[in-house]
Amino acid sequence: MILKKLMRSVREYKKYAILTPIFIVGEVAMEVSMPLITVKLVQHIREAVATSGSMKYVFIYGFLLLLMALTSLAFGAIAGTTCAKASSGFAKNLRRDIYCSVQDFSFSNIDKFSTTSLVTRLTTDVTNVEQSFMMIIRTAIRSPLMLIFSVVAAFSLHPKLPFIFVVIIPVLAFGFFMIFKKVRPLFTSVFKRYDKLNNSIQENIKGARVVKAYVREEHEMKKFDDAAEGVRSDFTHAEKIIALSSPMMNVAIYCAMIAIAFFGAKAIIACGGDTSHYGGINVEALSSLLMYSMQVLMSLMMLNMIMVTITLSAASARRIVEVLDENSDIVSPENALTTVADGSIQFENVSFKYNKHAEKFALSDINLKIESGQTVGVLGGTGSSKTTLVNLICRLYDVTEGRLKVGGKDVREYDLVTLRDAISVVLQKNVLFSGTIKENLRWGDPNATDEEIVTACKLAQADEFIQGFPDGYDTFIEQGGSNVSGGQKQRLCIARALLKKPKVLILDDSTSAVDTKTDALIRAGLKKFIPQTTKIIIAQRVASVQDADLIIMMENGKIEAMGNHEQLMEQGGSYREIYEMQNRVSEGGAN
Repeated sequence: MILKKLMRSVREYKKYAILTPIFIVGEVAMEVSMPLITVKLVQHIREAVATSGSMKYVFIYGFLLLLMALTSLAFGAIAGTTCAKASSGFAKNLRRDIYCSVQDFSFSNIDKFSTTSLVTRLTTDVTNVEQSFMMIIRTAIRSPLMLIFSVVAAFSLHPKLPFIFVVIIPVLAFGFFMIFKKVRPLFTSVFKRYDKLNNSIQENIKGARVVKAYVREEHEMKKFDDAAEGVRSDFTHAEKIIALSSPMMNVAIYCAMIAIAFFGAKAIIACGGDTSHYGGINVEALSSLLMYSMQVLMSLMMLNMIMVTITLSAASARRIVEVLDENSDIVSPENALTTVADGSIQFENVSFKYNKHAEKFALSDINLKIESGQTVGVLGGTGSSKTTLVNLICRLYDVTEGRLKVGGKDVREYDLVTLRDAISVVLQKNVLFSGTIKENLRWGDPNATDEEIVTACKLAQADEFIQGFPDGYDTFIEQGGSNVSGGQKQRLCIARALLKKPKVLILDDSTSAVDTKTDALIRAGLKKFIPQTTKIIIAQRVASVQDADLIIMMENGKIEAMGNHEQLMEQGGSYREIYEMQNRVSEGGAN
């Protein structure tokens, strides 16, 4: 089943995967036939020397050997080329299939895999499977054929001696089976340790400033060393077991060669080199039998290497198929709605938990109605599920109980692209990608004109600092936006969201890194220029939501209170406490 799913990624490279074994058969046929021709060549050389006769057949068989060697070389070269095309193409398609599968994941699907684990699967695991696939279509065809053809050819030279191979090969096969049975669980374990190792690297690089600020380099190095030691330990244990296969194989084959040489020599002495006698053999035939012994040895060595690679890649294949088999639990329904009427939002008895087996709901009994074009503020302490609330609106998660409507329709009735195109979300830690400012902003609308980009940036209070860059809107943004400040990054992300011309705009604490004056200018601009867009502002500062049409106070996944500023001040409670505390702090700072 796993192999079948992986083979779907071969696709347009199937012809190369089929051609490779065909050329391998030709290469093996030539190599196995050459010792037989060598026997004839040596016999004719002996006859020519003994009788001082013609060298005609010596030249004929010599030329034939040369031709067979060149043909074998040509077959091998072509097989190598087709194998490389098939394996690299398969790896390219497999990486794309995994990547596309991840793109379709909902947040709940992504939660099952860590970022580092997905990166390992896309890189190390795919490389292991690629190596295994390359060996399967080439070496795994060549080695068994070489083994079988060599044994058959050996029987054509002598009816009894090759039975030594028939006895020794099953013994080796059983030994290999026992070795790889013990190794397989170790390779499964090592990739989990790879994930931990990559996670340590990723955390350290992303948090380099924090590590240095707290002088925690030694701690991080210790954590990395522990993860690296785990990988080393598992690999060492596995390699110790695998290492047994080589001496076991060498002992068996060399014993077989000694036995062939011993019994062959006895047969030559007994029959005087008369091959017409049953069981008779001459020196040339014995030499060819020893050549076939070497071919059998090389074939078994290659089979041993194949088994190691396949055992290693089997764990990688299972991890890859886990991702390919993971179906998104959020999909567009049949006959999905393709138009969102307006930005109205309604929560009807909504409850939600991240995992169906979780005991506690992240959101409980949410009933909320937001009219299209309203500005709504959301306040609450850390862990009050403010972000969870807005994630449900664009259907990053599905409600567990109840119903959520956007534009008067249940969000589960919409085509996902249609719904998410109608909603723009700006996160506190939003991401900018490598490229120019214009390229980043056009994520909101690929067809946005320069004038529309400037207008959006002015609304987001980003135009002024962009114009201050030497290259203006063509300024290159480094990976992750590392060459702009946190406040500049947030304003660029707001401008990008505005270019979508959404019916619902969600600002999830996305002005936390800008000063209060800029924050006020952004809110004023949004209110004036996009009055029909529903605006949901999650904030920590009361000043950021004080002028909102509706303010929601969240606590422990529930709506504690809601109303406008005046109503909530009259009610008292946590909203009034936060407002008075923040105002006292502000006044104290001013004094």
